[in-house]
Amino acid sequence: MNAIENFLQSKRKVVYVLLLLFCFLPMVTPPVALFTGLVFALVCGEAFPGFTKKSSKYLLQVSVVGLGFGMNLHESLASGREGMVFTVISVVGTLLIGSVLARKLQVDRKTGYLISSGTAICGGSAIAAVGPVIKANDHEMSVSLGAVFILNAVALFLFPVLGHLLELTQQQFGMWAAIAIHDTSSVVGAGAAYGDEALKVATTVKLTRALWIIPVAFVTSFIFKSKSDKVYMPWFIFLFVLAMLANTFLSLPALLTGSMVWLAHKGLTLTLFFIGAGLSRGVLRRVGMRSLMHAVLLWLVIGVSSLAYVWFFC
Repeated sequence: MNAIENFLQSKRKVVYVLLLLFCFLPMVTPPVALFTGLVFALVCGEAFPGFTKKSSKYLLQVSVVGLGFGMNLHESLASGREGMVFTVISVVGTLLIGSVLARKLQVDRKTGYLISSGTAICGGSAIAAVGPVIKANDHEMSVSLGAVFILNAVALFLFPVLGHLLELTQQQFGMWAAIAIHDTSSVVGAGAAYGDEALKVATTVKLTRALWIIPVAFVTSFIFKSKSDKVYMPWFIFLFVLAMLANTFLSLPALLTGSMVWLAHKGLTLTLFFIGAGLSRGVLRRVGMRSLMHAVLLWLVIGVSSLAYVWFFC
């Protein structure tokens, strides 16, 4: 085993490129790409960390915009409207419960708040938005991002299995995934694994939920008494809406929209590989048991409560 690890360590960049090319194959799904990236990170460590981080961020945004060309505005509004009330309750409730759990577990206040924000809204994007507002340092950011990314990886594999075991409909699963899974990338990946309708519902509800970044960052500036203007604006969400409007009201060629959606799915697969490749052993060590316990308990709260909601009301 050591001989294999030594070989891979010396050839990690070559292996990284080969695995990246592997993810372009038609049979490679988002969960497989994530698992491939995870195995690489845990065995070989990081390769091209700057490229991996930037690629996962921007490729996700481009892919989400591409998905808009496969959606109808009227259907999407109907899907998003059904979960609006619970979205408001769950965002506020998760932030409050997260703050209480952080104090009980003696998790650093800023780290606890970042994990709570990521769980309540949209994972890494929410943490990236709130971090500068509360003046979080690199350690607090890396711990909270690490905790969220670990649970994202678990959710991508676990949720489709649980959905089938519970016999959730496409609508129910899409709603549940959008509320209970942290990052947009894993929400879209889980939705795609469950079915086309689940993907549409999950994407629409998640992006509606992601808009809460703006009011939460604004309120956070008062809670932490900060006047920082470094707030992440999710502009790709507005481009997603424009793509959906174009697909609904313009007579776009089916070849064009179909190609855009296909490229978006492939971009999502590569995004999941990049995310997996960024979860090195160093990231796992930095998280720590208290922060991970805080993230897991809060995730269970939102996961179980949102499942109960979709089970009885959707």
